[in-house]
Amino acid sequence: MFGCGGLGCPTATYLAAAGIGKINLIDFQKPELSNLNRQIMHFEKDLGIKDKSVSLKEKLGQLNSSIEIESFSLEINDKNIFKFKESDVLVDCLDNFHTRYLLNEFSLSEKIPLVHAAVEAYYGQITTIIPVKTPCIKCLFPNMPNKEGMFPIVGPTCGILGSLEAMEVIKVLTGIGDILSGKLLIVDLKCMEFETINFKRKEDCSVCSKYF
Repeated sequence: MFGCGGLGCPTATYLAAAGIGKINLIDFQKPELSNLNRQIMHFEKDLGIKDKSVSLKEKLGQLNSSIEIESFSLEINDKNIFKFKESDVLVDCLDNFHTRYLLNEFSLSEKIPLVHAAVEAYYGQITTIIPVKTPCIKCLFPNMPNKEGMFPIVGPTCGILGSLEAMEVIKVLTGIGDILSGKLLIVDLKCMEFETINFKRKEDCSVCSKYF
């Protein structure tokens, strides 16, 4: 799981509660006071002291002691990401597209399914990438979105998208149900609307066209 913040907290909590055998938690940042409205597994006592990956591991260990949880205080780059090539599913709980694009390429090169989610304010999106079968994140977002500075997130938005993300991971692992492959679920919680759109692979995609 890449990112142990607003999305990572609820996603990891439901995966741990479901008994997922092993969960790797990757995040190098420390919790800050402004995070606590949405990063619900980090507490005031954790502020500025523990990395988020360590803080989240402690809470999940108390929730389910029968599973294996490892924390990695890493800022992901194109070299250390290969530590996770034995993963069954990659879980994108990130807050930036630079690392998200790197995760997308890693998913394709190692043929590991990738569940992607992102949130902002009252809005969220989620899709699942199956290498060599579905479009990739670069097909969906060929140009890096222009995000400058901080952007607001209403706490429950993370809770809802994180729950959906955990559900997608469970479906990928068990093979039960239909996953969001080639589909983007868009959530507008301000108007309480959910919309699923289909998207296709770009034949000239700079990333996944190398693998088809």
